[in-house]
Amino acid sequence: MSEQTRAGRTAAVIPAAGRGVRLGPGAPKALRALGGTPMLIHAVRAMAASRAVSLVVVVAPQDGAPEVKNLLDAHSLPERTDYLVVPGGDTRQQSVHAGLEALPGTIGTVLVHDAARPLVPVDTVDAVIAAVRDGAPAVVPALSLADTVKEVEPGEKGLPEPVVATPERARLRAVQTPQGFDRDTLLRAHRTVAVSGDGATDDAGMVERLGTPVVVVPGHEEAFKVTRPIDLVLAEAVLARRRANDGF
Repeated sequence: MSEQTRAGRTAAVIPAAGRGVRLGPGAPKALRALGGTPMLIHAVRAMAASRAVSLVVVVAPQDGAPEVKNLLDAHSLPERTDYLVVPGGDTRQQSVHAGLEALPGTIGTVLVHDAARPLVPVDTVDAVIAAVRDGAPAVVPALSLADTVKEVEPGEKGLPEPVVATPERARLRAVQTPQGFDRDTLLRAHRTVAVSGDGATDDAGMVERLGTPVVVVPGHEEAFKVTRPIDLVLAEAVLARRRANDGF
């Protein structure tokens, strides 16, 4: 019996139902072009680049599933990986839950990946999967912080805010995706942890609320989130360098 069979197959869920307001008006953030190709396609390819990932579930806007399915069909994707498109919910938490509920029973390990992190290297994806298969119920890739962080008392936008505390930087990490989970653990978190307002933006945080341990593995500087126009400029530069170096 192979390692993958013992641990269950691995699937990646990519919530891509958001509008991406901070990038300005226009297409949803996941459909913005990066190097002439939608960011969502880059993100799907990044997950499928791992030989351990056998299924990628893309969670589309509620009224946009056919468009996203056509988009996936129009781009070359690894033949060894299956793809599924399902409609999402009003929040990221609802969309991830919809993706989880669509998984077949053979899936034992689940990755949840931001469509807005299109350039995560396959080594990072593999490291997360390996940590889950080694027994960690929840795994997040993360980077040490270069800047000192201040905790403040939030005030009105643009006005000075009083500092409450200065956390010890050595203990802090900036979390990235894909986050990896034992499937049953993540499903239990989504079915039992209620989060008000806009819902949970961090699946590992939901698992923490179950009292289940979460571990960190090294992230990668190229797994940054494309949120602002300047991030798109940086992503274009990274992609151009990769194409020059690797010829893809």
